[in-house]
Amino acid sequence: MKTTIYGIKNCSTMKKAFDWLNDRGVDFDFHDYKKAGIDQHTLARWCDAVGWETLVNKRGTTWRKLTPESQQIDGRDDAIALMVAHPSLIKRPVLETGGGAVLVGFDPEVLAGRVPSGATT
Repeated sequence: MKTTIYGIKNCSTMKKAFDWLNDRGVDFDFHDYKKAGIDQHTLARWCDAVGWETLVNKRGTTWRKLTPESQQIDGRDDAIALMVAHPSLIKRPVLETGGGAVLVGFDPEVLAGRVPSGATT
């Protein structure tokens, strides 16, 4: 199975991740969740794998623009609803590897051990 990378195209961290994947010949699909959205089922699967606390980016502009009431996340379902409504809240990138692993954030050392390289030319 192919690796899928989720995020926002113009994010600087995403650009680093794209470069890293391309440099290693990794065959991947890209899902821009700002343009295409993200569904509850996918977010639920990610929450089961890494926890909603890992997925919600509380350091970004989108989080700071939320009302204090919206920032009061009361568990997984609230977090999923908030991320569906505001996909920019999801940390970037999220990678799903062919082996089913879910990786959040760009850490070359972690990726090197978990993302299979492709044939390089």
